[in-house]
Amino acid sequence: MNYNLLNIPERTTKPRESGLTMVMDKGLSIREVEDLLDVAGDYIDMVKLGWATSYVTPKLKEKLQIYREAGIPFYFGGTLFEAFIVRNQFEDYRKVLDEFQMTYVEVSDGSLEMPHDEKCGYIRTLAQQATVLSEVGSKDAEKILAPYQWIELMRAELEAGAWKVIGEAREAGNVGLFRETGEVRQGLVKEIIHSIPAEKIIWEAPQKSQQVWFIKLVGANVNLGNIAPAEVIPVETIRLGLRGDTFSHFLNAKA
Repeated sequence: MNYNLLNIPERTTKPRESGLTMVMDKGLSIREVEDLLDVAGDYIDMVKLGWATSYVTPKLKEKLQIYREAGIPFYFGGTLFEAFIVRNQFEDYRKVLDEFQMTYVEVSDGSLEMPHDEKCGYIRTLAQQATVLSEVGSKDAEKILAPYQWIELMRAELEAGAWKVIGEAREAGNVGLFRETGEVRQGLVKEIIHSIPAEKIIWEAPQKSQQVWFIKLVGANVNLGNIAPAEVIPVETIRLGLRGDTFSHFLNAKA
């Protein structure tokens, strides 16, 4: 840090199990990635190449090498996984993971109807090849899961070999964990946290109000995902109680 301040929440250090910041790369250029890592690389734990943007992103291997050299893990969005599955190309997908030297992989069923046993089978298989993150929740705003269903799905996917489970919110933060307005489904989240260890969950929270809510609920070292590149530094200040939204929250509390 650039100077000393007292009563700042203690942040975990890389490589960490909690306090993760996952950034959404929706097609950044090589120059944009270099600039992002120059200013915010210390606060980025992993990068998701949003949905299937990697299919059309130019100079993809060169860009991934920049992340790799910076020691920041990256992975394809779960929608790309689903695009291969719906076309009966699972083995082709595994070859793509090898070709691009992917050490992390996301398994999801947010756009594709899939029996849960089948999804867990993919998790078990891919866990032998890479570190698996599995996404729970639908991208369809009309498909509402009861809290007990979220918990059962998360437990099963962790048992199948997922390193972390991701709470679905989409890029906009208006489905899954959230209402259409972006408001957190507070009862749902609290029931999940009561049953699933907080460090095993990455909460997609692209909106500032959502980030603030999770940080106040779980603490400075909550795992947050789908953070926009320009919001990495602002999110870190929210974690540290250095933005108005959490300014007083950590002064007399232990993070």
